[in-house]
Amino acid sequence: MHSSDSENNNPLDRRMFCVSAMSLVALGATACGGGGGGGGGGAAGNLGLLGAAPQDTASTSLVAPAPATTSGTEDVPAPAPAPAQTRKFVHPGLLHTEADFERMRLKVAANAQPWLAGWNALTSNGRAQLGAKPRPLATVIRGDVPGQNFAQFYIDVARAYQLALRWKVSQDTRYADLAVEFLNEWSSTLTAIEGNADRFLAAGIYGQQFANAAEIMRTYPGWAASDFARFQNMMLTVFYPLNHSFLVNHNGSEITNYWANWDQCTIGSILAIGVLCDRQDIYDEALNYYKNGAGNGAGLQAVYHVHPGYLGQWQESGRDQGHCTLGIGLAGAFCEMAWNQGDDIYGYENNRFLAGAEYVAKSNLRDGTGDFYTVPFVTNINRQGTQSVLAAGGQGHRRGIWESVYNHYANRLGIATPYTALQAVQMRPESDGNNGDQLGFGTLTFTRDPLTTLARPSGLTARVHASQVELSWWGSTGALSYSVKRAATAGGPYTVLTSGITDTLTFTDTTAIAGGVYHYVVVAVNAGGESEPSVAARAALKAELLMQLKFDEAQGTSAADATGRFAASGLMGAASWTAGRDAGAVALSGAADYVNLPAGLVKDAADFTIACWVYLDSISTWSRVFDFGSGARRYMMLTPRSNAGTVRYAISRVNGYNEQVIEGASPLPTGRWVHVAVTLAGTLGTLYVDGAEVGSNAQMTLAPFELGETTRNFLGRSQYPNDPALRGRLDDFRVYQGALSAAEIAALV
Repeated sequence: MHSSDSENNNPLDRRMFCVSAMSLVALGATACGGGGGGGGGGAAGNLGLLGAAPQDTASTSLVAPAPATTSGTEDVPAPAPAPAQTRKFVHPGLLHTEADFERMRLKVAANAQPWLAGWNALTSNGRAQLGAKPRPLATVIRGDVPGQNFAQFYIDVARAYQLALRWKVSQDTRYADLAVEFLNEWSSTLTAIEGNADRFLAAGIYGQQFANAAEIMRTYPGWAASDFARFQNMMLTVFYPLNHSFLVNHNGSEITNYWANWDQCTIGSILAIGVLCDRQDIYDEALNYYKNGAGNGAGLQAVYHVHPGYLGQWQESGRDQGHCTLGIGLAGAFCEMAWNQGDDIYGYENNRFLAGAEYVAKSNLRDGTGDFYTVPFVTNINRQGTQSVLAAGGQGHRRGIWESVYNHYANRLGIATPYTALQAVQMRPESDGNNGDQLGFGTLTFTRDPLTTLARPSGLTARVHASQVELSWWGSTGALSYSVKRAATAGGPYTVLTSGITDTLTFTDTTAIAGGVYHYVVVAVNAGGESEPSVAARAALKAELLMQLKFDEAQGTSAADATGRFAASGLMGAASWTAGRDAGAVALSGAADYVNLPAGLVKDAADFTIACWVYLDSISTWSRVFDFGSGARRYMMLTPRSNAGTVRYAISRVNGYNEQVIEGASPLPTGRWVHVAVTLAGTLGTLYVDGAEVGSNAQMTLAPFELGETTRNFLGRSQYPNDPALRGRLDDFRVYQGALSAAEIAALV
């Protein structure tokens, strides 16, 4: 997972060897997912239930035939008894809280729009009526296999949810009694979910939905405590084991085999079950995976790349648009459920989910001329191949999932969502889509009154790329345009650089002078004037020392950052103090020794420099001078010797796919002190040994900030557990924000 072809960035080494060597049976399931059968990868892939009739379950396999039909529950035993809990969950507290239901009741009673239209959409839906009877199954089967019957299940899940909504808004207990009947019949009958890999989709999508129906009804006095407990037990013993199994082993396949929506439906179900069953451990499992998981549905992978102006390329944007909108619906539900429990996943990594939602929304809208809006696209290479353009398959796809996203950002927070808002308006009033992929009715359940004040722009970043400063920010609901202002000192005075920006909220300052330090703010403008300015962003067009580890402590197990910006780094294993070039150094034995650096070290770095003195006692292929990442999924690293026999810097955000490298001409020498440094200025990456350039790459489009807040930052250790550790000494490790010049690198030596 470390090397790549210098021209096309296709990984050529161990990752591809290992995948090729794996049994196709072990790879198992098909590579598509969510809402429609277990197959259909690629731009032209089958969308399955995305708008199809319930009986339309045709699927095709992109990778290999699915494994034999199985329940999947054999993979993981039923969860252990609940451990001690410290969190007090809000109930009801999944997609809707009691305050939400009160808002719905008041708005419908007042005949207020668009709530009334949303209510009418619910009450006219055939699944929200009295008189229906549950059709419980002992075994639900999903997948292109004999006996599949999952439509029967998801229709009853939708009925339970819609009946619960009708009760909460109308207070008519006839709907509550019938909803309870559906919940009880299924919880006393269902014992297994089976099929091909699609069983994981059934357990994920419908698990989250069923938990939501039950979470609403838990407040109904007419639902016996024993019956509610039986329902909870069903969720813990039928749904959760499949959910957990998928996150742990992804059906026995390589973790990037599955598109984003497989992870997303799974963690949505896990989080919902955690709340429903008051299981903090299960709830935390879902949150932790979203933030730190290695699969394609975790937060930083689902929004694969954020373009200037915060348009976030979705992981499936090169596949087809139906699965993109499915992913937005699944992720939006996850964010809303977490929000109602006090966890702001919506705001994670500077509203990264909103960046993805805006990208998918814009991709599927037409402009004033009738053509689809154009969006930027970077080539994405993953387990399924290469996606070099936005997928046209299903473009213009309409799905009733936008109200929750729009109303959270625009009407809770005052953050502009121009394309999500257009999608929400076009889909009003939202129904359930008649396909089992989403619960729907968001116009009724999520609509909020607009804010009356103009919020200030937020999330402003100023990234230095060579001699330019690239600004991006989040806009303000109701703004007509934006102005960018710059100052030479913190706090101003500010002068206007540009004004009248109305779309794609980004601006590149090309007038900044090399060596200068600048401060930027953005203001929103509407008919009433300007908003308060955004929080200022600072940009320095010169390299600034971010961290320095001198390793002169000589005792203890901590290495202080000489700049004082970061907490001390830790000497791990048998790492020890020894003599350095001038004073002290850290010695690594080549076993389990390394230096553990603080998290988020290069989170905000675009242009950068990393420099270090290295004394190698011996050299092993794929050992590390440094490796910053969050596991094997995302990393930037420097190895003294790659499989090509040369010193190499590499950065990747997709398990070695799309890896970009700077290759030296030979390995680092052993038996003496060597100075090694890597710099990035714009797209030019340069590798230095003893002050002399030994390699460069002018097409380096990946910068450290794109890795997110790396949580595993090591000296002498790899993100990959099987790579050898470094054997030697390290001294004067430095990280700069900004690229040092060749002369400045030489001066360090």
